[in-house]
Amino acid sequence: MQDTVFHLCWDRLVNHFHRFLQVGALSLFLVLGVPGTAVVASANAQAKQTGANPKAAKASPQAKRKTYTRRPAFRIVRPARPSDGMRAGLHGASDPLSLRSSVAYVIDQETQEVLLSKNEDAVLPIASLTKIMTALLVSEAELPLDEMITITQADVDTEKGSTSRLRVGSQLSRGELLHLALMSSENRAASALGRSYPGGLQVFVEMMNAKAQLLGMHDTNFVEPTGLSSKNRSSAKDLAALVDVASEDPLLREYSTSPGYQVAVGRRKLMFNNTNRLVRNPSWDIGLQKTGYISEAGNCLVMQAKVAGRNVIMVFLDSYGKLSRLGDAERVRRWVESIPAKPLATPVTSAPPLPQGTRLL
Repeated sequence: MQDTVFHLCWDRLVNHFHRFLQVGALSLFLVLGVPGTAVVASANAQAKQTGANPKAAKASPQAKRKTYTRRPAFRIVRPARPSDGMRAGLHGASDPLSLRSSVAYVIDQETQEVLLSKNEDAVLPIASLTKIMTALLVSEAELPLDEMITITQADVDTEKGSTSRLRVGSQLSRGELLHLALMSSENRAASALGRSYPGGLQVFVEMMNAKAQLLGMHDTNFVEPTGLSSKNRSSAKDLAALVDVASEDPLLREYSTSPGYQVAVGRRKLMFNNTNRLVRNPSWDIGLQKTGYISEAGNCLVMQAKVAGRNVIMVFLDSYGKLSRLGDAERVRRWVESIPAKPLATPVTSAPPLPQGTRLL
């Protein structure tokens, strides 16, 4: 009887020991053989005891994290506002050079020979080409260039909402403002030049229109000195006449063609660059230039340059893109270099002496 009881107790002890070894081996395998599985199993066991959802336990920070791919942000692209030239159908006109500007006018400055013309009589907004007239009036008035002028709230653009690095309260000399207006097309600089003109802004605009009439620019009208208003309008022919006169002013030639210019505004030093990259191109000999852009005018460019030994005036209005106007200028330059220049007629300054006894009837 005692042997029977002993064997039964021994069998139960062995069975418990075997189960203990199996559970221990399995736990060791899970921990060492499959990293992270023991953690998940433990989390599932705890979830069962607390009545929680086992799937929720998998979302713990210790579990394997799911990666997400960020979708690219969608940018709303609004179509560009068509220029006045586009709405008028001027881009449908053709020319031998396939220019991207809807208006082009190229003349020999000495002979006034028209080398190329396309829609040259069309009256369009001229954007910052306006600043040539602004600079011409300031220069001809011989106002002191070292006089300090303060940028005020009146110079802030409310027409197009453009920004400026010249803060309200900044003080610059008239010469510095003139330089920035021509070279980097600074709108607040041009506005301050007109506002500080003797008699104020209204008188200055009246002088702009009077000067235009004096130069024979009968298709031209100005309402302000920056070009931000689309009511500043002119034709390519009129602008060629303006460039012809402005290019004779040494100050305008220097300021419009300098590659860069630094000004001190309070404790700050600001570096400005020319809006026309061709002034840095050694293959160009540019005497005067000005760029311009507003949506109504498109991209514009006027230049006086020496090409193939002769002075040429180029006017490009309503170009498709910012670089297209420069491409048009390059095409015109190569074309002018390929055509021979007409010799200038030699004027007769004195008549040969008449033979003795000869009378003029």
